[in-house]
Amino acid sequence: MRSSKYVIFDLDDTLMYEIDYLKSAYREIASLVAKERAESLYEEMFSIYQQGRNAFEYIEAYFPAFSKEQLLQVYRNHFPTLSLNEGAQEILKYCKAKGYKIGLITDGRSVTQRNKLRALGIETLFDKIVISEEFGSSKPNLRNYEEFIEEDIKTYYYIGDNPTKDFIATNILGWTSYCLLNKGWNIHPQDFEIASEQQPTYIITELKELIHTL
Repeated sequence: MRSSKYVIFDLDDTLMYEIDYLKSAYREIASLVAKERAESLYEEMFSIYQQGRNAFEYIEAYFPAFSKEQLLQVYRNHFPTLSLNEGAQEILKYCKAKGYKIGLITDGRSVTQRNKLRALGIETLFDKIVISEEFGSSKPNLRNYEEFIEEDIKTYYYIGDNPTKDFIATNILGWTSYCLLNKGWNIHPQDFEIASEQQPTYIITELKELIHTL
């Protein structure tokens, strides 16, 4: 029997925490630059990031053999060490068990986002993946969402975290949307004091809450 539901996820700060990717990349860079003291250099880099400063400029100043562009290439292209956000594995398995189609819409470079998905072990779970660099447009462009529309699908759900751009298209299309509340680890802050066309349908604190609503 064909599914009548399509459940579409965001990636960064929804199925995984983007800060974990940053930490993984910083560890990779620290090992490359100063293997003998990689852990202490990583801690310095992360402290600089937390202060709102540029860790790459710091590395470039003290390790001039490495340019900022080289460091950016490592950041973007390394194969990360990551884990799924709490409840992500359960909700993905639930959707599969129910026979729902599942999709992914994510902004970013192809190599970076594909490496994240492979590191998490979930790339093959999705019926369709839209990555902005591959697709040629990014959220909130309607095209990125319309790509999932199929004649036999009656109900669409979208789960994201960024009210600035995630839910504009879902509101236009009449999809039910869920915003995963920031627990303090998100790269981008959440602001719900925004226009109604940017608001999600629901706000959730845990991904596992979706099991009772989808």
